Amino acid sequence: MATAHQVPDILSPEFAANPYPAYRAMRESAPLIWHEATKSYIVSRYEDVEHAFKDKESQFTTDNYDWQIEPVHGKTILQLSGREHAVRRALVAPAFRGSDLREKFLPVIERNSRELIDAFRHTGSADLVTDYATRFPVNVIADMLGLDKADHARFHGWYTAVIAFLGNLSGDAEVAAAGERTRVEFAAYMLPIIRERRDNLGDDLLSTLCAAEVDGVRMSDEDIKAFCSLLLAAGGETTDKAIASVFANLLLHPDQLAAVQRDRTLIDRAFAETLRFTPPVHMIMRQTAQDVEVSGGTIPAGATVTCLIGAANRDGSRYEEPDRFNIFRDDLTTTTAFSAAADHLAFALGRHFCVGALLAKAEVETGVNQLLDAMPDIRLADGFDPVEQGVFTRGPRTLPVLFTPVRG
Repeated sequence: MATAHQVPDILSPEFAANPYPAYRAMRESAPLIWHEATKSYIVSRYEDVEHAFKDKESQFTTDNYDWQIEPVHGKTILQLSGREHAVRRALVAPAFRGSDLREKFLPVIERNSRELIDAFRHTGSADLVTDYATRFPVNVIADMLGLDKADHARFHGWYTAVIAFLGNLSGDAEVAAAGERTRVEFAAYMLPIIRERRDNLGDDLLSTLCAAEVDGVRMSDEDIKAFCSLLLAAGGETTDKAIASVFANLLLHPDQLAAVQRDRTLIDRAFAETLRFTPPVHMIMRQTAQDVEVSGGTIPAGATVTCLIGAANRDGSRYEEPDRFNIFRDDLTTTTAFSAAADHLAFALGRHFCVGALLAKAEVETGVNQLLDAMPDIRLADGFDPVEQGVFTRGPRTLPVLFTPVRG
C-alpha cells in the first residue's frame, strides 16, 4: 500500500489547482493510500469506488456520516440502512420522479429559470455562475418546499457553510464551528414552519413530507428538517456546479456546443459527460464494516474510506480517452446516466444513489435550453479561461459570457 508522499497530497495547493494528474498517478501506482491528515484510506480506481458505492452494507457502510454530516444536518436518510432506510426513502422519493416531478415541479423549475434570465437577457453579458447557477437550484428548492425566496441569501449562506464543513479535510476549527452554527440557525428557521405546515397542508413538497406515510411510519419534525437541510445543501451546491461546468465544457469545445445548439436532445449527453469529466462532487466517504480487499491491498474494518469520484470517472480501464470531453462517446450510457444503473459515479450508486438525480436532470435540461434560447451566440468573455476551483466539490467560481440579445 502506498503512502500520500508518493503522489500529490489531496490537501496541497498543487492538487487544488488541478487534481487530474494526481488522480492519474494514484490510479496507476498508488490505488490504495493511507492518508494520515484525514485518517482515511483513499481509493481512486473505478472498480474500487463502484464496489464501495454498490455494496449492500456488508463491507461498506455510511456510518461515517454520523460524524461527517450529522453535526450540520441532524440525522438524515443517508445514515440509515435496511428497512429504516427503505421506508424513509419511500417517503421522500415520489416527489423527485414521475408525475409529481413533471406536473408539480417542472413548472416551478421553468419559472425560476426564466425569472433569473429575464434579469440579464437584454444586456448582452452575464456571469453564468453568480447571475444564474448559484441562484437557480436554491430558488427551485425553496419554491418546491413553499419557503420564502426572499430568504435566498440565508439559504445560500447556510448551504455554503455546510459544504465547507463537509469538505473541511484539514480540520479548520472556524469552518467546523460555522457548520455547526448552521444546524442551530436552520432548525430555528425551519421547525416553526414545519409545525405550521402540518396544520395547514398545501400542495408543496414540505406539505407532502408532513403528510407522507409508509407502513404506518411518518416523518418527525426533526426528520423533515434534516431532509430539507440536506436537500438545500446537496441540491444547491451540486446542481449549481453542474450547470456552470456543462457550459464551461461546451464553451471550451465549440464544435460540441454547436451540436447541442442545433439538437437540444444532446443536452442530456452533455450533462452526463460533464458528470463524468468534471463531476460537481469529487469525493465521498464510506466506512468499512469488515476487512475489505481492494486494488493495492486491504482496508481494515472500521476505517474511513475516501472514494475519489473525480479519479474513478477518468479511469482509462473504464473509458476510452478518459481525459477528453466528448458528448458523443459510446462508453457512457445517457439513458441510464440519471438512475442507479448509471455507468459513471457522480451520483454514487446502489441504495444511496442520489434521490435528486432526476430533479437535477430536469433543472439542467430546462436551464441549458432557456439559456441557449436567450443567448444563441453565447461565447466566453474576451480573454477568459474557465478554471475549476474546490477540492471536495469543484466547479468554475465565475463564468462571464457575452452574447447578442435576442430581440423578441
